[in-house]
Amino acid sequence: MPGGDHADQSLAVLRDGGVLVSLLNVHDATRAKAGAHGIRVERMSGVPDRDGLVELASLVDASKLSPHVAKTFPLEQAGAAHAFLATRPIGKPVLTV
Repeated sequence: MPGGDHADQSLAVLRDGGVLVSLLNVHDATRAKAGAHGIRVERMSGVPDRDGLVELASLVDASKLSPHVAKTFPLEQAGAAHAFLATRPIGKPVLTV
């Protein structure tokens, strides 16, 4: 299942009765563990739209939001950038053109 153990690790920092919100699927075993501590598990997703992307850009421009870039790659090394994701970096790879 995509998502790995992110949710299971997150349970360790949530208080009993808290809420775990994930963009990824959560394993049934993790849901059961959460339920034993009264933690509600919710999954959310979003569909990007123009207004949302414009708002994100304005937050970046205002220095209120800054993406964490792990490494940059020239466009011709897109395959290497994709392989880099398998190392589970903190931050995102960026392709430069």
